Amino acid sequence: MPVDPETAIANLMQSDPHIIAGAVLKGKEIIYTTDNWDISGDVSRVVSSWMGKSAQFIMVSGVKYSVLQMEDERLVAMSYKGDGSIVGAKNDERKIIAYLDPDGYGPTAVMDVQRALTSLSEDTVYLDVNAQLGQKSAQMGGAASAGGAASASSAAPAGGAASASSAAPAGGGGSVDPQLQGEIKAFLDWIKDSEGLVGYINYHVQQNNAKIISELSKIYSELRQIFGV
Repeated sequence: MPVDPETAIANLMQSDPHIIAGAVLKGKEIIYTTDNWDISGDVSRVVSSWMGKSAQFIMVSGVKYSVLQMEDERLVAMSYKGDGSIVGAKNDERKIIAYLDPDGYGPTAVMDVQRALTSLSEDTVYLDVNAQLGQKSAQMGGAASAGGAASASSAAPAGGAASASSAAPAGGGGSVDPQLQGEIKAFLDWIKDSEGLVGYINYHVQQNNAKIISELSKIYSELRQIFGV
């Protein structure tokens, strides 16, 4: 069931405590914003840059944020001086722009922002904004490591056993949430983008950020375990 803008932002900030401010837009008009954030003087330029998809940076409240991602449906920009990040998601109806504190992680937070945007829409089934991509990915990985047994069981015709390969729907089938599929596709695009994951990792390696490097190492190990490589 769709929620109002204030509830969508409140849920968003609860889902990621590093998101400390947010605004809902219709076109270039602010229809809701948290009390601690005034972007009225910047929103027109930010939206224009986003629509153009060619800006190298955006300015918000006098702070320069370098663009990591600027696509039709999402925006991720980061201050390399430690002033946090700006993330956004948009569809044909509205936009949500949010501010992350310096400890926030934009590429993950933007997925929460997209879920919050979905919760506003009357044309899209509501997806719990507290759902985490990592949890769903882990569930998918668990199902894959089981050899597709669950799919085989549910797809097997009465009176006969079906193998995992014959029971699995072609191309991964319709059992996967379309919202999750979209998030994974966007994540893969970000991985392949030279200004996405590669640029982000290179920056933190050059900065010798021990915390980020340690977390990336853990993620790398987990991915290898999930796919058995």
